[in-house]
Amino acid sequence: MARKRTDEGKECDVIGCSRPALRSVATKKFSSAVPDAQVPGSRRVHVCKDHYKKFRKKTKRDRKLERLDW
Repeated sequence: MARKRTDEGKECDVIGCSRPALRSVATKKFSSAVPDAQVPGSRRVHVCKDHYKKFRKKTKRDRKLERLDW
């Protein structure tokens, strides 16, 4: 099953970035994982490929621990 991608017309919500958005993630998780990125105060934030990659790298350990809990 393929994951849903965000709408094609959206841009990255990180302030100062205007690349097309690839995914959307929870704002709280994104802000805690990538504190140097400024994001608006909504529930979800749309991020580009580069910012999503940073988010994945920072949360790798947490995701691994969650999988072990199954």
